[in-house]
Amino acid sequence: MATPYYKMYINGKFVDTDSGKNITVISPNDESVLGTVPSATVEETREAIDAATEAEKTWHRVPAPTRGMYLHKLAEEIRKDPEPWIKNLQVEQGKIRSLAETEVNFTADYFDYMAAAGRTYKGEVIQSDNKDETLLLKRMPIGVIAGILPWNFPFFLIARKMGPALVTGNTIVLKPSSDTPIGALEFAKLCDKVDIPAGVVNFVTGPGSVVGNELSKNPKIGMASLTGSVGAGKRIMSAAAEHVGEVSLELGGNAPAVVCDDADLDEAVTDIINSRFDNNGELCNNVQRVYVQENVADEFMKKLTAAVKKITVGDTVKNPKIGMGPLINKGALEKVDSQVKQAVKEGAKVVTGGKPVDGKGFFYEPTILTNVKQDGSAIQDEIFGPVLPVMTFKTLKEAVDMCNDSTMGLTSGIFTKSLDRAAYAINEIQAGETYVNRNYFEAMQGYHAGVKESGIGGSDGMHGILECTDTKVVYIQRHPDNI
Repeated sequence: MATPYYKMYINGKFVDTDSGKNITVISPNDESVLGTVPSATVEETREAIDAATEAEKTWHRVPAPTRGMYLHKLAEEIRKDPEPWIKNLQVEQGKIRSLAETEVNFTADYFDYMAAAGRTYKGEVIQSDNKDETLLLKRMPIGVIAGILPWNFPFFLIARKMGPALVTGNTIVLKPSSDTPIGALEFAKLCDKVDIPAGVVNFVTGPGSVVGNELSKNPKIGMASLTGSVGAGKRIMSAAAEHVGEVSLELGGNAPAVVCDDADLDEAVTDIINSRFDNNGELCNNVQRVYVQENVADEFMKKLTAAVKKITVGDTVKNPKIGMGPLINKGALEKVDSQVKQAVKEGAKVVTGGKPVDGKGFFYEPTILTNVKQDGSAIQDEIFGPVLPVMTFKTLKEAVDMCNDSTMGLTSGIFTKSLDRAAYAINEIQAGETYVNRNYFEAMQGYHAGVKESGIGGSDGMHGILECTDTKVVYIQRHPDNI
């Protein structure tokens, strides 16, 4: 059986590459070949940018509610037959069945939410110092937006980048991850089916060193929007600085969770497990380090360990009841394993798990580490996999200080029945989000943004929509005598 080949989508057409190179896509479940996609050249990336630049000249004149209707149509198409998208996420990215269903349904809802913004995002009327003068602040499209996608939520992130960009009058060039490009190129067929005008949406596949670099440094790109690593974010900032381009960066997380002695420990364990081992531990929102008050630490650890040992690992396509799937590729598996080994060298104790699963695929055992130190690698370095280091604390102030002892600040959380303790954590933890007594999963009407090295700008809600706009202040001097 021939290996499936998927083409890029540039200026309303499905196109091949002149590079003579392809990217082979491997399933993390069993290391089988799923297909190949083009490895684009710089010139082909520029073709997509030029097409988006030309299309934006007319797209921004289309009424915003009409632009939103295209997003509604995409949502309708997803809901007509969600199963192929669910299966793709399981096979190409390694999601468990239930999370794949959630991602697909959430994506459709997200497109609908962004479509409705065509009638709700707005500018301002500003009071003037002068007689018979009106000041207006208009929200204008930036122009062409580059959306550089990660592999961990490859379907939803299309909507998160594309939805607010299109409804506010921008056009977009999307670069899928080379680990998960197939779903994105299949989604391009939906864009074509609902007749989004040529050039408004473009999908270009290829390595970050070629496609991503051009999308960052090309002066025709108004904003480069990345969800990815801190290192990738810094490279994009550097490239965009050459033409003073805007950037929107969602980067690393290393999120803390504080468990106080008055917390509902069963609730805390459930929410922390869902937040840490969700998406195979490959999520910037995930709880990545736990601080538990020392007088309840033993009880908490018993409950946590028992629950983690129940998590089953395997191919969720073959067994939909499996609780956790594989890491994305061999490199990710090796990195997580090396990080655990390094933590052990530093004195950490493996309570459960701690090694790769034998056999095909990139599976790693759900792992708990104790006896870790605040300045150790298990706490300071983001582990992008199913590994959970646990420390104890005496006072909440001590816990919050340890939470803030990080270069990152995306999400955070506290488990407590005390309003005073929750308020203290909310005000003092340095993070873009704080979750109180719940798992770490954001709402589309919120605003997902980090501080420190976790990023610049943000996504979701009205604030995320306005990220895709520039402002223009208009001064209108009236002449009543001419009436």
